[in-house]
Amino acid sequence: MSYKLHNPIIPGFYPDPSIIRVEDDFYIAVSSFELYPGIPIFHSKDLAHWEQIANAMGPNNGFHMEKNCGVGGVMAPTLRYHKGTYYIINTNFADKGNYIITATDPKGPWSEPHWLDDVPGIDASIFFDNDDKCYVMGTGDCWDNGTGHMERGIWVAEFDIDNFKLKSEPFTIFNSALRNAASPESPHLYHIGDYYYLMIAEGGTEHYHSVAVARSKELFSFFEGNPANPVLTHRHMGFRCPITNVGHADLVQLQDGSWYAVMLASRLIDGEFKNLGRETFICPVIWERDWPVFAPETGKVEWEYEGPNSLAECAVKTHDSIVEFDTDELPLDMIFWGQPKDDIWKIEDSKLKLKCIRQKLDDDMRQMSFEVELSEDNYVSFLGKRQTGINQSFSCEMNFTAKGYEAAGLALSQAFNHQLLIARCEEAGEQMLKAIVVTSDYEIPPYIPGFTSKTNRNVVASIPYNNNTVVLKLKMEGEDFTVYYGESENDYKELCKVDGSVINPEKVGCMTGTIVGMFATGNGFDSNNWAEFDWFKTEE
Repeated sequence: MSYKLHNPIIPGFYPDPSIIRVEDDFYIAVSSFELYPGIPIFHSKDLAHWEQIANAMGPNNGFHMEKNCGVGGVMAPTLRYHKGTYYIINTNFADKGNYIITATDPKGPWSEPHWLDDVPGIDASIFFDNDDKCYVMGTGDCWDNGTGHMERGIWVAEFDIDNFKLKSEPFTIFNSALRNAASPESPHLYHIGDYYYLMIAEGGTEHYHSVAVARSKELFSFFEGNPANPVLTHRHMGFRCPITNVGHADLVQLQDGSWYAVMLASRLIDGEFKNLGRETFICPVIWERDWPVFAPETGKVEWEYEGPNSLAECAVKTHDSIVEFDTDELPLDMIFWGQPKDDIWKIEDSKLKLKCIRQKLDDDMRQMSFEVELSEDNYVSFLGKRQTGINQSFSCEMNFTAKGYEAAGLALSQAFNHQLLIARCEEAGEQMLKAIVVTSDYEIPPYIPGFTSKTNRNVVASIPYNNNTVVLKLKMEGEDFTVYYGESENDYKELCKVDGSVINPEKVGCMTGTIVGMFATGNGFDSNNWAEFDWFKTEE
């Protein structure tokens, strides 16, 4: 029976996919940036239906994460399997840099980080050769362009996987497929037939993103670029191509010998916007003249493909559309923003309770760098989910009375301090409902030295509301956002309409996507007040 692979195979802000096959099972690990817990892991039997089975980084293995601009934290993990052990190598910009975690089951438990003090650069990747030797690759300023000026390139070194140490000096094997290409990074290495194949991303992770391939018969040598490079990109298809930002791929071989690649890409909304960030897509790969050919015949990522004949379509458990907090265990797809202290949230009497801590969702952004001192309080009282559909609604029932500067409600957040806060608050002794649009002004992003920014807050709706219980709903239809409120789901009234493009302008890019959730804050002041939430619902 035939079936389809529908793109994106993992919808929503799940970028930088790394894939492996272990016997009949496929696993993908993705980036999570400043969300907590981190590095979601998905499982599939058919490449079409993916179920989240774990978060590799969390409270049980020393995961430190900080809330800032949305685009910090952990990115570009590589997932690999060798002789009974699963490995993830990754960079954490909110901690000490590069590390490896291991597990004997992808569901966990995953080990605490083995910090790689001698592994330089970013986007480190791991590779096990046919003789069981282990190698690490990375990205850094390691390519000498002949003028004495070092440029971005890809290096490899032999690695002691038992002691998590380099066994050789880094050796530069490639710079970029195109001359002076932006951001050659995210290397993956494969030994197939007579060749070692290096696959990288270059062009930057937005519109000009691409996949490039090089090969060599000797590992410690400079690799030959594919004459067809870039082997996969949509940048030549214009700024209104509905699937854009294609790049950062990883290969997997099926048991029948066929090949597929997963990669990140973004769905364009209203011909311009990327609310969902970078999502996980798939395409078939064939081999011709000892080079991989991605999406053969069309050369672009399609919305769907025929499923592999050697696999049978599988049903998987989907996440419930409503979370009623009947157990202490949160669904795997629910996330905090930054690593929360245990005393800011709890589940009691089938209610989620969030404390009105002094930290604000719209605190000013900070410089992002490994040199920035780590903090224990860069988190917010927020719990939510990723937006996964272009047309989607989020709602919750809240019991809360604000005092002083406190506020609680429903919040949508995009990168770089672009937010929509639907808040219950107090003003001149009266309980109010407000919709607040937050944007920011900046010239350079937080990961560039010299970053500064200004946060703007615009109240777009404000009404008195005296009932202690309120149901809040945010309905998103492309960039048309509508905010509703009521005493129950049967009593919705429209609070306002919001132009979603203000929160999702081109300047926020697409490194991360929209998250929506429940929040509580003291807005700069400590408080012992709690907001209670009976349920949280997601609807397509």
